[in-house]
Amino acid sequence: MCSSDLRLAADGYHAVAPHLYHRADTTVLEYGPAQAVTPYIQTLTEEGLLGDIDACLRLLAASGFTPSRTAVVGFCQGGTVSFAAAVHNALGAAVTFYGGGIAEGRFGFPPMAELAPKLQTPWLGLYGDLDLPSDHGAGIPVEEVEALRRAAAAAVVPTEIVRYPEAGHAFHCHARPELYHRASAEDGWRRTLAWLA
Repeated sequence: MCSSDLRLAADGYHAVAPHLYHRADTTVLEYGPAQAVTPYIQTLTEEGLLGDIDACLRLLAASGFTPSRTAVVGFCQGGTVSFAAAVHNALGAAVTFYGGGIAEGRFGFPPMAELAPKLQTPWLGLYGDLDLPSDHGAGIPVEEVEALRRAAAAAVVPTEIVRYPEAGHAFHCHARPELYHRASAEDGWRRTLAWLA
């Protein structure tokens, strides 16, 4: 479970954090360089991730949470997964923090820009303008974010994209001080809670 799951629980939400790497026979991954988790990331597939989302939704339904009272929030690769959940399910809300795969799909999913008009869940996307290629990934260019905004505008549900001019990738991750951007993180979290409410 990450600190954001704990923050959601502290704000009164029933938080579920799926272990996306359970098929790789590991229970704990140390938080560290992206290269250390790359072999695990490469095990993720569209079929497996959608199965994990469905399992979480079944668990929540068994606890009395209907889809309209269920939201999904994700960061980085989890942001891509939360977007996929919003495309494949009619939920109450979804939030993506700097999820990649806009122009080229990830994990076997089509590109997010292609899927965006099919969003079934109100979706909020939060991106940093300084998300440049580095050791954490390929980067998410502003041009792709704007293409995603245009594509999401065609969805039948409310969508919004917020860009942070002074933030890069992982701007919400306080465990990585070299990437954390406090003003953007605080605004993004405020917007997340408002979107969920």
